[in-house]
Amino acid sequence: MKASKVVTIAWKGLVKNKLRSLLTMLGVIIGVAAVIIMIAISAGAEATIEEEITSLGSNLIFVQGSFSRGGPGAGGASSGGLVYDDAFAIADEVNGVVGVVVEQQSSETVKAGNVSVESVTVLGSTEDFPSVRDMEMAQGRYFSQEEIDRNQKVVVLGASLAEELFEDQPPVGQTVTVGTTKFTVIGVFDEKGLVGDVDYDARIYMPITVVFQKFTPAQFARMMGDRVRLIYVEIAEDADQEDIILQIELLLAKLHDVSLDEPDFTITTQQDIISTQEATTEAFRNLLAWVAAVSLIVGGIGIMNIMMVSVTERTREIGIRQSVGASPNDIRMQFLTEALLLSLVGGLIGVIVGVGGSWLFNLTGGMRTVIVPASIVLAFGSAAAVGIFFGYYPANNAAQLDPIEALRHE
Repeated sequence: MKASKVVTIAWKGLVKNKLRSLLTMLGVIIGVAAVIIMIAISAGAEATIEEEITSLGSNLIFVQGSFSRGGPGAGGASSGGLVYDDAFAIADEVNGVVGVVVEQQSSETVKAGNVSVESVTVLGSTEDFPSVRDMEMAQGRYFSQEEIDRNQKVVVLGASLAEELFEDQPPVGQTVTVGTTKFTVIGVFDEKGLVGDVDYDARIYMPITVVFQKFTPAQFARMMGDRVRLIYVEIAEDADQEDIILQIELLLAKLHDVSLDEPDFTITTQQDIISTQEATTEAFRNLLAWVAAVSLIVGGIGIMNIMMVSVTERTREIGIRQSVGASPNDIRMQFLTEALLLSLVGGLIGVIVGVGGSWLFNLTGGMRTVIVPASIVLAFGSAAAVGIFFGYYPANNAAQLDPIEALRHE
C-alpha cells in the first residue's frame, strides 16, 4: 500500500474521534512544551549570568582577600586580606596590567537643593574605574589620582541619579550633599543600565579615600584600616593570563609575608566564574530535562493506551480489511502511522505552545528566556520517537489478529 494512502486512512481514523485524539495528544503537547520552555529558562539564566560577569569589564582578573591568619583584627598585613596599597603594587610591578580598580561601598542620603534621595549607593573607586568597568562619560570628567590622594570632595553621578537630582539643569559644577558632607559634581556617566541586581545609573561615585575617611564606620575603620575586599585587575588583550596571575601571586605573597601554599588571597578570572555558573545551570537544566522527559513518557503511555482501545474497537474493521487483501504489514503500518500522527501533531502544537510560552515568560515574567533552536528539534524528534515506540505494540497486536476471529467480533 502506498504511504500516502496509509497516511490518509490513519488521519481519517483520528478525525473520527477528535476529542479523544486531542486528549491523547495532551501529554505529548505538555512534554514538548516543557522541554522547550525549561531549556529556554536555563539558557536565559546562563546568558544573564554571563552578561553580568562580562559587564564588569573585559580581560579582568579578580583578586579577593581572605582572613586566614589571625582574623581581621590581628593587625598588620599578616592578619590576612588585601589592603589599598596592594592595588598600586600590582599596577606598578606586574607586567601586562593596564588598569587596577579598588572599590568601597556605603549607602547615604544625597541632596541637591530641595531634592533628597535616600539610600543611594556611594561607590568609592580609583582612577582606572571607567576604563576597567567599561563606563563612558556623558558630561564632565572622572576624578584623577591626584584628587584621590588629596581626598578631594568631588563626585561623578550616575545618569538616572543626575536626572533625579537636577532634572534639566546641567549637573557639572553643582554642589550635592552626601550624608552631611558637601561635594562638587565634576561629571556624569553615560547610561549603563541595570545589570543583574545592580543599577549603575543610580549610584554616586567618589574617590575611595574619601569613602574611607567619611563613610566607613569609625570602629570598622580602626579595626580594618584601608582593607579592601576585592581588586579588579584589567590585563592587556595579548597578555599571558596565567603568567600575570603567577606574577600577582608572587607579589602579594611577598608583600603579605605568606607562602603560596597558604595565601591570604584568592585569584579568579571571569571565565572561572562563568564556568562555575555554567556547571550549576547545567545541573539545573538536566533536572528540568528529566522532568520534561517524564511528561513525554506519560504522553507516550497515553498514546499506547488509546491505540490498544482503538484496536479493540476496530477489530471487525481489521478483519474486513484483511479479507479484501490487506496484509499484516498494511494493518501494522496503519496503526503505527496513527500513533505517529498523534505524536507529531501533538509535538507540533507543543512546539507552538513552548515557543509562545517562552516568549511570554520573557515578556511578562521576572525571568529571562532564550529560545534554543536545538531544543525545538530535540523536543519534536523526541515526540516522534515516543509515537513510534509506544505505538508499535498495539499496531503489532492489530497485525496479528486472526481474520476469521476478527470478522466474528461484535
